Amino acid sequence: MSAQYGVAFSVLDLASRKDVDNGPAPALKRSLALAQHVEQLGFTRFWVAEHHNMDAIVSSATAVLIGYLASGTERIRVGAGGVMLPNHAPLVIAEQFGTLEALYPGRIDLGLGRAPGTDSVTARALRKGRIGSAEDFPSDLAELERYLGARREGQKVIAMPGVNSQVPLWLLGSSLFSAQLAAEKGLPYSFASHFAPRMMMQAIEVYRRNFKPSAVLDKPYVMLGIPLVAAESDTRAEFLATTTYQRILALIRGQNMLMRPPVESMDGLWQPYEEQAVHDFLGMAVIGGPDTVQQKISSLLQRTQADELIFTCDVYEHADRLRAFDILASVAS
Repeated sequence: MSAQYGVAFSVLDLASRKDVDNGPAPALKRSLALAQHVEQLGFTRFWVAEHHNMDAIVSSATAVLIGYLASGTERIRVGAGGVMLPNHAPLVIAEQFGTLEALYPGRIDLGLGRAPGTDSVTARALRKGRIGSAEDFPSDLAELERYLGARREGQKVIAMPGVNSQVPLWLLGSSLFSAQLAAEKGLPYSFASHFAPRMMMQAIEVYRRNFKPSAVLDKPYVMLGIPLVAAESDTRAEFLATTTYQRILALIRGQNMLMRPPVESMDGLWQPYEEQAVHDFLGMAVIGGPDTVQQKISSLLQRTQADELIFTCDVYEHADRLRAFDILASVAS
């Protein structure tokens, strides 16, 4: 995956709750079912993200969820897209992901972000006495790299498991900071264009221009996040996409983001300025039938020369989500 485009295709799942779900378990089970499905389709990796204090997203215990997903799959890489490093001591992350790598060797990825993944009040509750902040990100990253690397002479603190596990690290971002740091460290870079596309081209250019080869990567490697709503026709896809529109609208308004059924029309549900904000948020979205999906992906890759696309698909019915990835796989083969 994908033979036609010559790039890797992957999945970012938000482990999203629906308005009819009874607790978090159904969303977690849907995540595993999706991972198993896209594994059979030949996708490269399946990532989940750290979010907190959101009633609609249940991937907060990210390492625990990754273990659940890895245990239920066989080949697909499973990882974090990402873990929010300022929320955690680097040693704890090294031990968690070192454990995962020991259990599922060669299948674990660790994507790292420097945002809190939540509001400021919740961030303080997460960190308690830890003085973690975005400004500490480079030093925390260096500390984490040491824990995951080979044990050095005189090293007093080791991560067990974790030491010498060499868990692959990715830097994630929606601005230029992580692009510059990923380039300096010679790490793969994933841009969060699935929700913040505005600075995408500038970040890619900064990363590629400043990239320094490293022990893990000899040339730049760019992954882009892409919202996906694929269906049998453009009309059907636009209908299904209203679930996503309602969800982003709720985010903008500070309301609960539980997934709601699609509607025939968004007229009357949003104001013109809100409609524009939702479409700006989804500026990189691939929405349509097979021909439209194929054309949009071709255009995107021509413009960005990305090495990998990671798709997120928030539609209401699980069967429609599985079908969306079937269609994506078919146009990519």
